[in-house]
Amino acid sequence: MSFSDCRSAKIPMPQVSIETLVKGVVSGESIISFPTDTVPALAVRPDRGELIYIRKQRCHDKPLILMGSQPEELWPYVKGTAQEFQIWQEVVRNYWPGALTLVLPASEKVPVEMNPLDPATIGIRVPNFPIAQEILALTGPLATTSANLSGQAPLETVAEIETQFPQVLTLATSQWKSPKMKTKIPSTVAKWTGIDWVILRQGTVKLIC
Repeated sequence: MSFSDCRSAKIPMPQVSIETLVKGVVSGESIISFPTDTVPALAVRPDRGELIYIRKQRCHDKPLILMGSQPEELWPYVKGTAQEFQIWQEVVRNYWPGALTLVLPASEKVPVEMNPLDPATIGIRVPNFPIAQEILALTGPLATTSANLSGQAPLETVAEIETQFPQVLTLATSQWKSPKMKTKIPSTVAKWTGIDWVILRQGTVKLIC
């Protein structure tokens, strides 16, 4: 049975290799799922963010997070003064890779599909999880969110994701285990106000500046 047959029949897609996962998301045709250091992610190419909003039944007032394998991949998506970049980079040196999402002013490089109602800002993060970093290094930054229907608890296993999102490409179960998986709590979200940080969601990381 082909991938298109699986989609139309609403039969869970077969678990795939990293190579197939990368090909699917880079093409812009597929939502993929992979483990992170917090909760499992759904991910798409940034300009295809609308796919996630549709599948998750998610309101557009909840932006997606841009996830990359290293900070250098994410800086082109934000804009600020030299002093602001110095502050942000100091935070990143202390907390990344890790469970901290920074909401910063967005550059013109960010597709509106990432944050339809407030395209002036973008959340960025580098996960502390080897498989996630490997995938992101191959794909480039991806638009991500937790794997669950909007308003429901994050899913934790491949089986749960396959049941709720049969059209999503999932990484083979054997790739999900890692000694660095530390928590099932979503990342701390800190927004830059232009002067300081405001915590939008408190996770395990306590931001100290």
